[in-house]
Amino acid sequence: MSRAAEDTNRRMLRARDAMDRAYAEPLDVPALARIAHVSEAHFTRTFRATFGETPHRYLQRRRIERAMFLLRETDRSATDICYEVGFGSLGTFSRTFRAIVGIGPREYRRSAVAANVPTCFAMAWTRPSSALPSPDPR
Repeated sequence: MSRAAEDTNRRMLRARDAMDRAYAEPLDVPALARIAHVSEAHFTRTFRATFGETPHRYLQRRRIERAMFLLRETDRSATDICYEVGFGSLGTFSRTFRAIVGIGPREYRRSAVAANVPTCFAMAWTRPSSALPSPDPR
């Protein structure tokens, strides 16, 4: 790898690390380009070539990943989570969540809660009642 390619990769990693650290803050391409010490157009083009997605999409995905964790692990409202992870509106959050995850935040929370049920209980709930053993008549 050439020295120029290493330098470019280092600059893109610096910007990506900034997005990982400050995902909830308002980050835009000009600010990220300044972090990488390149022009805005060059930054967008190079980021996509390096990581396979645009800076905007990467930031959205990081925010949704954090929201998924909060939906699974807390009982906070989707609205609170939406603003905490850096979205400016609930509609944009829900639309982006569905586009990335495939289901909406509420559906995700319900399925994540159901997935946390121990397997032995989940199996008992899904078996027909005739399959359950009858109580001992003694």
